Amino acid sequence: MPLPRRGRGSRLAASRAAGTSLPRVTARSPRRAGRGTPSSSHAQRLTRRRHSSEQVPPVPEPQPDFRSGRWLQERAAGDARDSREAPRAGMGSRLRVCSREEVVIPCASDNDSGSVDLQLSNLEDIKKGPSSLELTDSDISDIPGLPWESLTDSFGHQTHQRPCGEAIIERLIGSVQEFFNCELKDEFEKLTFLRALSSLSRTLPYDETTESFVQSHIADIVHILNLLLQEEPPHSLLSPVRQEVFITIADFSYQDVHLLFGSEDRADLFSLIIKSIITLPSITSLAQLQEIMPSRPDNSECLYRQTFQAFSEMLQSLVVKDPHLENLDTIFELMDPWLQSVKDHERERATASMAQVLKCLSRHLSLKLPIRFQRLGHLVALMALLCADPLKEVAEEAAEGMHHLLHITLKLKYITHDKKNNQSLRKAMKKCQELLQLYNIKQFYSCPFKIAQVFEVFLDSNELFQFVMTTLDGLKNVRHPCTQQSAGELLITLVKNAESRFEKVPEIMGVICAQLSTIIQPSIHQQVINTVSLFISRPKYTDSVLSHLLCHPVPYDRHLAQLWRTLEVELPSTTWILWRLLRKLQKCHNVPTQGKMAYVAVAATDALYEVFMGNRLRAATFRLFPQLLMTLLIQIHHSIGLTMSDVAIPSGLYTDQEVSSEVTPLCFAIQATKTLLLRTLCWQEFNIMEKNKGWTLLEGKDCHLQGVSLLANALLERNHLLAHKVMYLLVPLLNRGNDKHKITSAGFFVELLQSPVARRLPSIYSVARLKDWLHHGNNLFRALGLRGLCYLLRHQEMREDIKRLLPCILDSLCETDESIVLLAIQILLHFVRSMDFTTLAAMMRTLFSLFGDVRPNVHRFSMTLFGASIKSVKSTDKKGVENQVLDSLVPLLLYSQDENDAVAEESRRVLSICAQFLKWKLPQEVYCKDPWYSTPDEVGTICKFFGKKCKGKVNILAQALIYSKNAKLPIRRAAALFVGLLSKYVDHNELKTKGTEWIEYGKLSWKISQVSWKVSEAVTVSRAALIHCDEAETLGSRNLTFAVIKPLVTSAE
Repeated sequence: MPLPRRGRGSRLAASRAAGTSLPRVTARSPRRAGRGTPSSSHAQRLTRRRHSSEQVPPVPEPQPDFRSGRWLQERAAGDARDSREAPRAGMGSRLRVCSREEVVIPCASDNDSGSVDLQLSNLEDIKKGPSSLELTDSDISDIPGLPWESLTDSFGHQTHQRPCGEAIIERLIGSVQEFFNCELKDEFEKLTFLRALSSLSRTLPYDETTESFVQSHIADIVHILNLLLQEEPPHSLLSPVRQEVFITIADFSYQDVHLLFGSEDRADLFSLIIKSIITLPSITSLAQLQEIMPSRPDNSECLYRQTFQAFSEMLQSLVVKDPHLENLDTIFELMDPWLQSVKDHERERATASMAQVLKCLSRHLSLKLPIRFQRLGHLVALMALLCADPLKEVAEEAAEGMHHLLHITLKLKYITHDKKNNQSLRKAMKKCQELLQLYNIKQFYSCPFKIAQVFEVFLDSNELFQFVMTTLDGLKNVRHPCTQQSAGELLITLVKNAESRFEKVPEIMGVICAQLSTIIQPSIHQQVINTVSLFISRPKYTDSVLSHLLCHPVPYDRHLAQLWRTLEVELPSTTWILWRLLRKLQKCHNVPTQGKMAYVAVAATDALYEVFMGNRLRAATFRLFPQLLMTLLIQIHHSIGLTMSDVAIPSGLYTDQEVSSEVTPLCFAIQATKTLLLRTLCWQEFNIMEKNKGWTLLEGKDCHLQGVSLLANALLERNHLLAHKVMYLLVPLLNRGNDKHKITSAGFFVELLQSPVARRLPSIYSVARLKDWLHHGNNLFRALGLRGLCYLLRHQEMREDIKRLLPCILDSLCETDESIVLLAIQILLHFVRSMDFTTLAAMMRTLFSLFGDVRPNVHRFSMTLFGASIKSVKSTDKKGVENQVLDSLVPLLLYSQDENDAVAEESRRVLSICAQFLKWKLPQEVYCKDPWYSTPDEVGTICKFFGKKCKGKVNILAQALIYSKNAKLPIRRAAALFVGLLSKYVDHNELKTKGTEWIEYGKLSWKISQVSWKVSEAVTVSRAALIHCDEAETLGSRNLTFAVIKPLVTSAE
């Protein structure tokens, strides 16, 4: 059991008295005054309670009620010899008494009289009366090993006592110096040297020689102490050398000579001291060792307790006078790894030592600026985690440490707070007091989340960061699930209460994401995700959290995917979070498309997919459906044809894995769009896209707009309310973003103009915008502009505005893009009846030039519009277009033989319109659908009719000869046959004016036609002749044509 520091057992007393010839110092030093007598100080009682095998009746000193049950009454009182000695009178330690039901603020005062009154006025008294923070009788008497007199009395007693003689001091110095120059071989020499040092330290306050000697030989002292500890066996405790080293260091510390601070050698010694005591085997192992080595006279268990108590008192001696907390900072830095040790006995020793350091510091706190302890958040978190340690002894020691740490924190914050803003400190203390009043002190220190609530009000942003990082490290403790659970509770409680006072959130998110895969317990995993949810729901941190989460490889692994899917966010924050995520993607669509795609665009698209899959943000998804849908469609357009090699992937992102060739930006965008439709109950629209291969259309480079139009029409048909929301969204967005952004938006917007709601749009957002697109340099925009005008024509009130655009629309008839021409014709058909004559005549001339266009639809619908134009001519204006109509007769007649049935039929229909205009009655043979070469008699009737009607009005023979060069065989054949049959109805005098070749050619043509009429085989000959004629004309030689045709005709006759 613990003994007084020197002479604690028969062995130590004997070895010290009998084996030492050094003189004793007669003057009482502050440190040695009570060394020969037993002490019942708090540190001794704690050590005995934790490390004693014997128990004595508890002393009547109630402790703060933060421990439970039997532990509150347990008190160790020393070994048999200590228990027989009466407690020292005038102990000076005031008792802190409180009932278990009474609410007491767990913050010890300077005199340990109970709870601290959390009033700013009381704290201000600290500043007014600094003596209240300095050492007092009651304070010093509770520090283990200190004399019962106050420090002031001790020093005063030394002053009045006879000081040591110079001879004795010189002898002590000489003895110590002698040991510097020789090797300490056995235990006796080591103990003699250490006790000589201790004796010498007592003379420091009044002897300059000693002070000079010690200051000049500190390096030697540190070196020898280091050697002594290194020579001690690391896994056993066989001698009191360690104990004497600790006592010696403490003696010097009380004289303000620090052997453990100030240089690298001293820091190494301190680290070695801590390691040498913490890493000793457990008491059970030491007892077993004692059984194996019974020859040792020492009681290993008793020696261990004495050594550990000396170590604890040594640490306390370092912080008794620590106004800047720099010594505490060093102690905690070295204790930190041992407080987190996986070995129970190491963790218990470190926690007990740290608790006693905090106890001593809280009772002798005299803070001065600047404060050099910058690890408060780390210390609070670590001690809070230890309060939930599975080992009961560790938890109880940590609870006591937290009790004193709260007192330290309160005074620390008062010293360091902004004096101009007392209100913030008052507010923090009020909140702290309110929280403490809600909790039973008996349970407070066993609940980490309650500890986090109380301490949080005092921690600044940097300390909060330390707290969070320490707690996250606690999540790695897979050996102790309860510690993991406590870490999760601490984490979420702190983040929830601290709100917006955090900094370095990206670093916190980095640690969280890295540890997600190491957390096995589902409940803890969800707590961590809830922590992320809290961060991301704070507007101050939303963007930084999203930015970090979007810097991970896609597709996301199952842990990050689960995080996205299981975000627990309050309803008011869901829209904000989804909107900020959407904005990350939208910003990528505002940059030019020439370079590589931003990686954020791909990551945000995958994140949206995971959010949709989890469906936790459902309300926000419905609310932001228009923005989500259009952004994803635009992302699809940007992603067409790209692979991950076309994405600007941050360096080092895929160091451990390769990107699969199956992973493309397009696949993420498509799957996100599909999931969006399903989650917003757009099932019919989804089915329409599936049945009509809409997804394939969206993925195509040339047919993307078709897919967009299909989806827009499906939405307009099945869910017009959502369609209208999309339309109103697009109104201000059509001119934003890059070209792909604009084209996709315009494509969707134009289809929605079919809705009756479109009539409500101001002209500036509808007709005026479509007019601008008609002049756009991109054909896609011109086509979309015309399509939009087509849809707006359905709304009667918009036709006047569209009519003003007729000049622009007429210009579109000359475009090379087929869709543009067809859309222009479609619009003009609506206005042909209301056109003025000048516009109508100009349009007819343009349409006539489109007869025979290689684009069948353009050819057909140009004739349709031409016919409608003829019908629209007023009687007073007929004379002005008569020649135009006459010029169109032969082309229309010949194109009635076109191989395209639709074109041929339309030609016959428009030809009849022209005849009506001219007041002609066409022969029925014109309407015959059979090829002319099979019905030459009917063709002759047609030629006779037109030859008679057009005589003197138009040279139809010349027109027909032009079409003999047409690219289409049926047209060339019909033209040749028409010329041949028409020549006999033409006045030969007219032919002579055109030259001999015209006459000869006409005669030959007539002969050919006659032969073909008489002999059925001549049809074949005529065909061959016409083919050769066509080839000859291509060569540009009429003579060659004559030479080829004449023999054939002669042969046929």
